[in-house]
Amino acid sequence: MSKIILVTGPTRSGKSEWAETLAAQSSKAVVYIATATLDSDDEEWMQRVQQHQQRRPQNWMTLEVPYELSAALAEAKPNTCLLIDALGTWIANLLEQDDWNWQNTVQEFLDTVQLVAADMIFVAEETGWGVVPAYSTGRTFRDRLGSLVRQLGGIADTVYLVTGGYALNLSVLGSPLRDRGIQGIQEND
Repeated sequence: MSKIILVTGPTRSGKSEWAETLAAQSSKAVVYIATATLDSDDEEWMQRVQQHQQRRPQNWMTLEVPYELSAALAEAKPNTCLLIDALGTWIANLLEQDDWNWQNTVQEFLDTVQLVAADMIFVAEETGWGVVPAYSTGRTFRDRLGSLVRQLGGIADTVYLVTGGYALNLSVLGSPLRDRGIQGIQEND
């Protein structure tokens, strides 16, 4: 039986490190799925990527999957632990999709997640705690990420919020909002 774990939190909170800790504790072969695209012209971004790479054990396999995340998940072997870092970056890569195509992408993703035999640890950023973005693309990104995190949280076995360097198990501390189900959640909820 596979496990679905969601690790969410604000920037620089330690969410990726917590997800890496959980993956290392899984006692399974870890496949790190990086959703970022590399841009050698962006030195600061490349330093962030390098920091993540240096933290990971050498024996972890890394796959760069900026777009076809559902396909990569579907190919996972049962006795592995997939660490997907991060959903916000994946959404940013697909931000040009219109609403209809995005909804199809999300549904395919959620359907795939529920069929995968491997353990999965998803890292997701929390962006909706600040001001409303002043531009349409920023609002679309924030709404899509918030909606996807909520939907994934609804099917996850465990959900962690990492903030201030502390991991809180929301599955133990919180009460899930499951009254409307996955299908009823809209982007603007």
